[in-house]
Amino acid sequence: MPGGDVAAATARVARETVRGVLQRAGWFVLHASAVERGGRVVLVLGGKGAGKTTSALLLARHGAGLVANDRVFVRVAEDGGVDVLPWPAAAAVGLGLLDALGWLDGVRERLEAGEELHPTQRPAVTEAVRAGRRAPLWEGGRELKVQLWPDQLVRWCGLTLSRGGRAAALVFPRVQAGAVPAVEERGRELEDADFMAGATEDRYPDLLGLVRVPEGRAPTARGEVVRRLTALPRHEVVLAHDLAADTELLGKVTGWT
Repeated sequence: MPGGDVAAATARVARETVRGVLQRAGWFVLHASAVERGGRVVLVLGGKGAGKTTSALLLARHGAGLVANDRVFVRVAEDGGVDVLPWPAAAAVGLGLLDALGWLDGVRERLEAGEELHPTQRPAVTEAVRAGRRAPLWEGGRELKVQLWPDQLVRWCGLTLSRGGRAAALVFPRVQAGAVPAVEERGRELEDADFMAGATEDRYPDLLGLVRVPEGRAPTARGEVVRRLTALPRHEVVLAHDLAADTELLGKVTGWT
């Protein structure tokens, strides 16, 4: 097995072990992107393709610290607030978004200089980056994305990473090509499906049984997390493919502009 594969496997085992420790200590995994400023964390929620990563990266590119782009740990604190910790994982960014953010050429230059992407990176995506292709890459209805290590988001893309903070607001984005970015009201609330567990975790399944948290554990505790998060300011927004307008809207609803 190549050294890179051994390192990746070792890192995954270590991460899953830590995940188990945290979840047994009362933390829950929320399917959300998150950014932080001044200790205040904005959680961005939605299903696949909703715009979680886009929203988080736009806010991070304009001064917020990126906590995570797809998963976070959450737990109710003794004072009643909800603490947020990052889930350590690669950031998956589509070619189109990477180009729109102005990072694609820099990533290609890094590859040409001999640096490497995350070991889970699909070869077809690496080839597309090297060839300077900018259109989204699809396979079987699934977009193939560039996998960036957290430190590459800092060194290559100029972002700042955050260690977490206190949840302050929820954002539910929806991306619609050609739309005018705006606040909308769809009645979207935090749902059980927004939490990841053994039965629903598709990207990081507990294949080795390291987490060891019984299914259905502490439903009352998770219900309290939901109650506390639901009480926070909630913003539903529709985003377009106009990153400047999207950023302006997100800055307004979060109060960060």
